[in-house]
Amino acid sequence: MLVDFFRKKKSSHSVKSSMEAKQTRYKALVQAYNRDIYRYAYWLVKDKHVAEDIVQETFLRAWRSLEQLKDDKAAKAWLITILRRENARRFERKQFDLVDIEEHSVADSNAHSSEQQIENEWLRRQIDKLAPEYKEPLLLQIIGGFNGDEIAHMLELNKNTVMTRLFRARNQLKEALEQDQHRGQSNG
Repeated sequence: MLVDFFRKKKSSHSVKSSMEAKQTRYKALVQAYNRDIYRYAYWLVKDKHVAEDIVQETFLRAWRSLEQLKDDKAAKAWLITILRRENARRFERKQFDLVDIEEHSVADSNAHSSEQQIENEWLRRQIDKLAPEYKEPLLLQIIGGFNGDEIAHMLELNKNTVMTRLFRARNQLKEALEQDQHRGQSNG
């Protein structure tokens, strides 16, 4: 009987220790990736409040399934995948009112001049104009810092398809820049 008591005590200590380890790991995950996950969410939905909700749901799901994350080096890609699925679930649940993206912007704390801010805003608008199949891999690469293999895995596409879409997205941005510069020269 005394042996059973110590087994139970050891078992409850093990559970507590395991829970503390999970909390520590989760806290580190949130601290390391919260800003990147929010930035990507904002690019997807263009609404601060919806982005915050999706990020919160993403981290809630991450908590629930943290034991599924076997390699901490894959954490960012894992969280982006959860976020993309949360965003898709949003459309399954209900339809949201459309928001005029011209009214909302995220300040770039790295911009040093008003000219840089104008260029950044122009680039954001051009990226927004891209078709989703080009915009999403580009954002994953630019904002998420993922390579072609990682993007292919997250989007469940062939790597060559991803690389082609990235190439086309960049070409569309380059063409938009050239057109804008041409307009500026003919007006000047």
